[in-house]
Amino acid sequence: MRKFFIPNLIMALFLAGLLVSVIPASAFGANIKDDFTIAWKQFHALSKNDAKSQYRSEWEKVGKRFRNVFKRSPRGPYAPKSLYYLGRTYEELGNRSGIKKDFRTAIDYYGRMVSNFPSHQWTDDSIYRRAEIRLRKLHERDLAYSDYLTIVHRYSKSDMFSKARARLDSMDRKGAPENTKLKKPSGTIIPATKPEATSNKDSSSRAKLLSVRYTSSESYTRVVLDLDDEVRYRYQILNPNQSVNRPHRLYVDLENTVLGNGVHKATNVADGILKDIRSAQRDPRTTRVVLDFNSMQDYKIFPLENPFRLVIDVQAPEEGKVVENKSPVRHSQPQNSKPQKYTPPANSKKMAGELLEQLGLTFKTIMVDAGHGGKDPGASANGLKEKDINLRFAKILAAKLKKAGFNVLYTRSTDTFIPLEERTAMANIKKADMFISIHCNAHRSSKINGIETYTLNLARNRNAVRVAARENAVSAKRISDLQVILTDLMLNSKMKESKDLAKNIHNLSLKSIRQKWSVKDQGVREAPFYVLMGAKMPSVLIELGYLTNRTEAKRLKTDSYLSYIADGIVNGVLEYKKQIERYASL
Repeated sequence: MRKFFIPNLIMALFLAGLLVSVIPASAFGANIKDDFTIAWKQFHALSKNDAKSQYRSEWEKVGKRFRNVFKRSPRGPYAPKSLYYLGRTYEELGNRSGIKKDFRTAIDYYGRMVSNFPSHQWTDDSIYRRAEIRLRKLHERDLAYSDYLTIVHRYSKSDMFSKARARLDSMDRKGAPENTKLKKPSGTIIPATKPEATSNKDSSSRAKLLSVRYTSSESYTRVVLDLDDEVRYRYQILNPNQSVNRPHRLYVDLENTVLGNGVHKATNVADGILKDIRSAQRDPRTTRVVLDFNSMQDYKIFPLENPFRLVIDVQAPEEGKVVENKSPVRHSQPQNSKPQKYTPPANSKKMAGELLEQLGLTFKTIMVDAGHGGKDPGASANGLKEKDINLRFAKILAAKLKKAGFNVLYTRSTDTFIPLEERTAMANIKKADMFISIHCNAHRSSKINGIETYTLNLARNRNAVRVAARENAVSAKRISDLQVILTDLMLNSKMKESKDLAKNIHNLSLKSIRQKWSVKDQGVREAPFYVLMGAKMPSVLIELGYLTNRTEAKRLKTDSYLSYIADGIVNGVLEYKKQIERYASL
């Protein structure tokens, strides 16, 4: 018995060892580090294998490994690295396939890494690689520019800083010869979510929360926190929890801030998606504002200044629309069961599917915004105040738009002051199809004249910076800060649609005026305007002319000249509407 037992024991151990050697380690619960290491080695081996790397299936196998690592621990130490390498995997696949969809999948994974792990040491690498794809593969210069700018401002101590800085300088030289280098200003406002942020206030003093304003509807809410000084802030979203009767909740902590006497500690709103607002002194140095919502799909928080305030935009899914699945993992293969989005025919101008869905054949309501007003006169020169010209022109334009069959809404119809951030909020609440902001220009040189039309984007030349600084009532050096804020907003703005609208309005306005007068074409430009931020519809800002130019000021006094400009704008709107309807009918 003894002799029989020992050989069998040895044989059993041998077979067990053989079995373990042929079964993958993951089947026995291999740790995440080992799984990531295997995926990492396979990625680099495939990158060097010219034969295998030509096959999509090989890259998808590697991508699956990284995806499984992320799924096992979405907040673990290897989660950001897995998202980064998922981006790398599809970037390499795109380099070999030449398919734009692969590059966009890479951008998606890089973006998920950035949004989920903003302080990780590889985050700047993700932003930089995303920018390179946008610039070199997808030819999206504006989005690439914003990525490089984000690195320069938010990751100034990273190893990607010098590369991003060089890219910006190169793009500035090629894209806008008169542009000066964007330097990081000494007074940058940095949210408290950034670790190296420092407060500009003395430790013995406190900022004060002066008021909490809100505008709300069934699908959109804008809340504004007014303060008497710049502050650092933190915020967090809490998902609904029925077990503790908690709705969608967003809270903002304002550091080194006290609650002002005029702020209500509790406000039951019950208006649209905004349910209630609560404000309290969380501790001697922190004021907390809590917002409860009945529903929520997306949100944005950004600071504005002069005076300093925080703007909170919350979007809810419109009735009958399905909320997009925001799972961290997106499969690249098309699903036959999903409806395909509208694709324009070859050689036709690409129009965003979302625009067709929003406007289609129901393009009717236009909000006309007479710039400045009340205590804010705008530019003043040659006996004219900009706020008066803007309002008079807005009424002339509105009358012509109504005659053309449009519904017209005003941000103001009298000489009243309305904060810039409330103007687009009005358009969003009323679900306007278009937002037109009316202004007059000014320059230190009385020789400068002409009309120009703006859309929301990064300012790329000194004149755009100057105009944006004047309309925002901030210093030119702050525009660089504002552009960093804009990088978080521009992806959701109707930028492409606004550019098309601006071109139509600008060209046909020139054509109308030149029937009788000679006028200089200052072009269609882009700049970061507070008044256009957060608009959910195509939006433009029109500078009617320069009050500081004697000839142009004289013309702007007359209803006849203003009427010609208005005719051109109406023709531009009609031409744009015609384009929308034409593409909607395809």
